[in-house]
Amino acid sequence: MKLDTAIPGSESADPRPAAEAAEGEGYDAVWMTEIRHDPLIQVALAATATSTVHLGTSVALAFARNPMSLAVSANDLQTITRGRFLLGVGSQVRSHIAHRFSMPWSHPAPRMREYLAAMHAIWDAFEHGTRLSFRGDFYSHTLLPPFFSPGPNRWGRPPVYLAGVGGKMTEVAGEAADGFFVHAFTTERYLREVTVPALERGFARRGTRPEGFEISGMPFVATGRTQEELTAGRDGVRAQIAFYGSTPAYRPVLQLHGWDGLGEASTRSPCRTAGPR
Repeated sequence: MKLDTAIPGSESADPRPAAEAAEGEGYDAVWMTEIRHDPLIQVALAATATSTVHLGTSVALAFARNPMSLAVSANDLQTITRGRFLLGVGSQVRSHIAHRFSMPWSHPAPRMREYLAAMHAIWDAFEHGTRLSFRGDFYSHTLLPPFFSPGPNRWGRPPVYLAGVGGKMTEVAGEAADGFFVHAFTTERYLREVTVPALERGFARRGTRPEGFEISGMPFVATGRTQEELTAGRDGVRAQIAFYGSTPAYRPVLQLHGWDGLGEASTRSPCRTAGPR
């Protein structure tokens, strides 16, 4: 087991002090979120203040970018971190992709499967100098003149972690990614009855469970040094759970337990407005 930490997206755009402290405290990885700041820029900054801890995005929003732009950025970060970069990606939800980023949204699980395949095709072209010829239903990458190729990366390509809640996206992680992010909005039963079986179906499609496949989870935790701090922490966690419960994309967790009505109640209740992963 590895112990990681995250730098919340509401904190400073400069993660260097927090990343340096996390490395000193012995954490295995530091994850940057995409809420108020760009996690790719934060990883680059954190790399200048650290030397051993892994640095990752949890998560970079794939559909807010195209596969070429993310493949290039990830390749650069793998070089800048000297092989310590972990590329965590997620889909976000329709409203954010369509209305905040003005990017296309359709068939998120098949689109994500193709997105990851496109990035690997691009990295193959970088590594081997072969012609880029990727044609899919959602993305097409057929031009990469040598002048625009960075060439082979001495540190290899970064591992790709995919975030998911529903069964279809989780299957894609098992089929096409190197690791899986368990969303904080889950339960033991949902993991056992939905998440793990979906990953297994993805492994079956791939033909094998890839060696080194990792599962990462960052649960909601309420802590405090005093009763007042603990109460404030609990209130914050309750508000965050209510926020996710009010979002249709996360409703399957409630439905499994027969708690559909709680999602409707959350929709009518005031809650925090942090962006979902």
